[in-house]
Amino acid sequence: MKLEFCSLNSGSCGNVTYVAAGNTRVLIDAGISGKAIAGALNTIGVLPETLSAILVTHEHVDHIRAVGVLSRKYRIPVYANERTWEKMARTVGEVPVGQRRVFETDYDFYVGDLAVMPIAIQHDAVEPVAFRLYAGGRSVAVATDMGTVPKRVLRQLAGTDLLLMESNHDEEMLRQNMRYPESLKQRILGNRGHLSNSSCAVTLMELYETGVRRAVLGHLSDDNNTPELAMHTVSHQLERQGLKVGRDILLDMAWRDRVGGYYVIE
Repeated sequence: MKLEFCSLNSGSCGNVTYVAAGNTRVLIDAGISGKAIAGALNTIGVLPETLSAILVTHEHVDHIRAVGVLSRKYRIPVYANERTWEKMARTVGEVPVGQRRVFETDYDFYVGDLAVMPIAIQHDAVEPVAFRLYAGGRSVAVATDMGTVPKRVLRQLAGTDLLLMESNHDEEMLRQNMRYPESLKQRILGNRGHLSNSSCAVTLMELYETGVRRAVLGHLSDDNNTPELAMHTVSHQLERQGLKVGRDILLDMAWRDRVGGYYVIE
């Protein structure tokens, strides 16, 4: 069974990822407007009413902005852990009981043809997760909004066929950003903040050793990064470790203002 994957939007402005297998189509997060998500889905030939689920990583608004709207309008079930449900209730609004699904972090569950593993991560949210989704012996994962990547998370992401990995900021750009108070800088740089371009490269090097051969860089900051800088930094650091980008490992970009590449894994 083939797995299909597409980042519809990725960045500090909003995050939405599409994954499909067999007759199952899901969104991981819905952090831009419902209208924008419907438009993005239209560009890849998917109707919102055919979605099987929305999987929620955590309660920050750039991940849940349209969760309630889409669920109510198209009768889409929403999956989140209990603590995230409690925290996002006011923002999301009413979700009909029949569409409200609760999972336990670090315990897998099924949505149609997809097996879903919610992976506990470190971020300044109540109970944030990354997601790894399986079908037919293949897997894809979305791992963003992490201040650090402990060995446990590396093991849970090991061997993923396609990984959307956070490459949020350039540390020097962030430190020199005069519009950010010091407290915000320290939050972003901390263990419950976001991965920098350099940290992303280190993580990908470790995951390469487990069999990861394709990664999409995502969740770039609007203010403290650029796609060109993220790609350059990650590529340069991987190549310094002896990897040839484009041969040993493939790198692509998830865009913060448009739909990214459409990947089919068979």
